[in-house]
Amino acid sequence: METFPAAKGLEQVNYHFFIAGLMHSKSQDTVLISESQISERISEMARDIASDYSGTELLAVVVLRGGFIFASDLLRKIDSAVSVRLDFVSASIYGRETVSTGQVRILHDLQDSVEGANALIIDDILETGETLTRIRELIEERGAASVRVATLLHKEGKLKRPLTADYVGFQVPDAFVVGYGLDFAGRYRNLPDIRILDA
Repeated sequence: METFPAAKGLEQVNYHFFIAGLMHSKSQDTVLISESQISERISEMARDIASDYSGTELLAVVVLRGGFIFASDLLRKIDSAVSVRLDFVSASIYGRETVSTGQVRILHDLQDSVEGANALIIDDILETGETLTRIRELIEERGAASVRVATLLHKEGKLKRPLTADYVGFQVPDAFVVGYGLDFAGRYRNLPDIRILDA
């Protein structure tokens, strides 16, 4: 178990990385994280979040489109002692390429006020940190009481911003991954597991 600094204004929180291993040899069929591994890890993350937010109201900010499957499973596993409000934001940094453009565009803004809220941003992957940093800044600028980040995946060695997620499912290698909400040009989101896209 490792300790990492939390978002501004919050106490330190603990999380650990699960290192995903390759399960098949063919690159076009490389399953990196199985459906059962995802389910088990999300249950653990939900327990951690419920413990941190017990007795409070949580504003879950789901990053579309990639984060919706992860968020759906995660939020349904959070104990009912946590009251959850839900909002959505959409941002883009990839377009139709497999390499980040470095430019973050907000495509769909939040619909509700975040002033005074305890916000949890839920996304599929932390890679360069540019998208999540922009979204976190947006929520902080609008007066949220606290902002934390939950991400299913953290890609090794790609961060360009000093961003630390508070809840992380798996650390993955520097490869383009798809499935379980992650896509390439709008495809593969429906896969039940996470796979490496064959170049």
